[in-house]
Amino acid sequence: MKHSLHNVVERPDLPLAHRVRSPDNLTAGSAPCLILLHGVGANEANLIEFAQRQDPRLLVILARAPIAFGPGQFGWFNVNFTSTGPVINVAQSEQSRQTLVDFIDGLPSVYDIDPNRVWIAGFSQGGILSASVALTRPDKVAGFGILSGRILPEIAPLIGTNVALRKVHGFVSHGVHDGKLTINFARSAQRLLTEKEVRLTYREYDAVHELNETMQRDFCSWIAQQIDANN
Repeated sequence: MKHSLHNVVERPDLPLAHRVRSPDNLTAGSAPCLILLHGVGANEANLIEFAQRQDPRLLVILARAPIAFGPGQFGWFNVNFTSTGPVINVAQSEQSRQTLVDFIDGLPSVYDIDPNRVWIAGFSQGGILSASVALTRPDKVAGFGILSGRILPEIAPLIGTNVALRKVHGFVSHGVHDGKLTINFARSAQRLLTEKEVRLTYREYDAVHELNETMQRDFCSWIAQQIDANN
C-alpha cells in the first residue's frame, strides 16, 4: 500500500499521530525506516519537504508530538528559556521518550519495516528526543540525528553502556550562530557521544537555529550512507 505525506494517520495500535512516505520499491521486503521529529510549537507537516528529499529506499515517518499547545502547535515537553539556559518539564520529556519507544515497537506490525534498520532524527526539540531514545534504548535504533538540538542532562542515569552504544551511528549538525540553543550544546554532545563511543558524524555551519539547505543535504547524504552500510 502506497502512503502519502498529505494524510495524517491515527491508529489505536500506535500512540502517536503521524504521516508516512512509502519507499519506492514496495516489493523488496522489509524497508529501512526513518522517523523524523519536529520542533516545539510546530507539527509534523513542517518536515514534509525534508521527508520528500530522503533516500527513496526509506519508509519515512513524520511523528506528531503528543502535547498540544494550540491549533497545529505541538511539542514533546514544555520548556522555558531563561538567562541560565533552557528549563524543561522533566516528567513530560520522559513520558515522550517512553511513548516514542512504544511507537517504534509498534511499527513493524503496522508497516513492513526492518526493525534492525530504524533511524530517528529531528530538529531542535525533535533532535533532543531522538537522542533521548537512541542513547537510552540503543537496541531500538541503528542511528540518530540531532539537528540543531542537544542532549538532555536529565537522561544521564538512563544512557546505555559503551558496549551497547558502539553499534549506534550519530549525526549532529548545528549552526554556530544559533541563538536559541547555542553551539556549546552541540560541542557538549560531541564530547559525550565520543566518550560513549557512538560512531559520530559532526558538522558545524555558518547558520542560526534552522535546518537550512546545506544541513538537509548533509543529513540526506549521511542517512543514505547508513542504508548502504546496513544492506
